[in-house]
Order: sequence, then C-alpha cells, then structure tokens
Amino acid sequence: MTSAVLVDIRDEVTCPICLELLTEPMSIDCGHSFCQACITGNKQSETSQDGESTCPVCRTSYQPGNLRPNRHLANIVERLKEAVLGPEQQLKVILCVQHGEKLQLFCKEDGKIICWLCERSLEHRGHHTFLLEEVAQEYQEVFQESLKKMKKDQQEVEKLTAVIREKKACWKTQMEPERYRIQTQFNQLRSILDKEEQWELIKLEEEERKGLSIIEKAEDKLVQQSESLRELISDLERRCQGSAMELLQDVSDVRKRSEAWTLKKPKALPTKLRSTFRPPDLEKMLQVFRGEQSWEIEFGCGITIVVRNK
Repeated sequence: MTSAVLVDIRDEVTCPICLELLTEPMSIDCGHSFCQACITGNKQSETSQDGESTCPVCRTSYQPGNLRPNRHLANIVERLKEAVLGPEQQLKVILCVQHGEKLQLFCKEDGKIICWLCERSLEHRGHHTFLLEEVAQEYQEVFQESLKKMKKDQQEVEKLTAVIREKKACWKTQMEPERYRIQTQFNQLRSILDKEEQWELIKLEEEERKGLSIIEKAEDKLVQQSESLRELISDLERRCQGSAMELLQDVSDVRKRSEAWTLKKPKALPTKLRSTFRPPDLEKMLQVFRGEQSWEIEFGCGITIVVRNK
C-alpha cells in the first residue's frame, strides 16, 4: 500500500476533535464520526433546550440519543494500524524526546527517525525526509536480502559444524585403539627389560663368584707359603744365633729345605669383567623413531626384538 493511500485513509479515520485515530468511533445523524469520549465530552455538543446538539464539523443538529457505534470505521482503524505499525506495535506510540511529537519521518542523511519539528530544525534542514512507511519498504528489501544471505551462511555453518563434529568423533575413535596399542607394547617392552635386567644381574653375580673364588684360592696358597717361609726363616735364624752344635744338627735336611724353597706366585688374577653390559643404542632408537631405519635388540635372556617405524 502506497504512502499516499495510507495518508488518505488516515485522514478519513481521524477524529476531528482530538486529531488522533478514532477510538471506539461513534457516528451522529449527519454522518460524521468521532471518538466516543470526544463526542460525549465536547462542549460544542452540549444539549440545547430542545434536546438537540450540534455537530462540531458541519454544525448540523442531532439527537445525542442517536449516537451509534461505527464498527466499520473501527475495523478500518485496526487494519490501518496493522499496515503502518504492525500488529505487535499497535499500542506503542514513540514520541520525540526533544519535542514530544510523534516520530513519523525518516531523515536519510542522518539515518534517524524524527518528528515534523525536527524536520524544520537547523540540524535536518535541507535533508531528504520521508514518511516512515515510504522508506520502510526500501530497507525491508535490503534487510530481506541480507537476511537471505545470512540464513544461507547459517545453513553452511551448520553443515560445516556437523562435519567438524563428525571428524572430531572419528578422531577420538582412532585415538583409543592407538593408545591401547602403545600402552600394550610398552608394557611388553618393560616386561622384557625387567627380565633382561634380572638376567644381566645373574650373570654379573656368577662372574663375581668365579672371580672371588680364584682370588681367594690364590690368597690361601700365599698364606700357606708365608707360614712355611716364616718357619724356615725362624729355624735358620735360631741356628745362626746358636752354638756350632745347634747350627750343624740336621744340617743336610735344613739345607735341602732352604735350597728347595721357591716362591710360587699366583697365576693371572681377574682384574676386569670379561664382558660388560651394553644398553640399547639410544642413537639407533632415535633413528627408529625418526623413521630412518629398523632396530634389532638382542637380549642375553634369549629374546630378540625387531622394531620398525611405521
């Protein structure tokens, strides 16, 4: 509906007394209509001596008792409110804060809703102003186009969100078996390493036992030689310090023992481990993790592991 038509209709349903849209319109004998409160309270409608009143518009006499509701005009007023304001704003009248007048104009330069007094002020003088309903359609089309694009983008966002959530769920699903595989393999590796540790410690204890046995036997033999040598030295010292009789008594036996004495030195004793423990090559492990090569681990307990990077 064009603004000109709306203005014409508004004029037809405006109360001549309060100049507002008719409220509970009442018609009198001459055909003019007024708000019920206006026609009953207007001073010009006071009843004369013969019981008649005068129409505020055409001055035609009418009987106050002949006031009748004009439902047709009431319906037109309601339709007009819906066309101009929308059904949810019918009772909402916004007034200019500065002038207290109805805000019913739009200034395109400032993009503001103004009243008729604002239009005549220096601030808006020379600007292009229109009735709200005249520019509403223009902005309605602009906003509808923007709304159309935004709704399309919203649908795209919802689709992308659904795809991302699906990928997120799929990603999480992949993680669980991989986490289990990693934990399982490292548990197995720890078990093997524990066994290898025990095996290496057992070998070390056995080598320690054998080495100590050799050393202790050599020590015992030296102790025995030391005792024999101490007895022989004591005997010779006693003979040398005694009389000729004591020196020459059993001299042949003593001489044989002295000349036969030979120090028997211990054979080569163990001074270092025959084989030392060699931990896995850390550099090779890093190469495996970098994907450069596979890695073969041979354990003394009879276990061999080949690790390959996937």
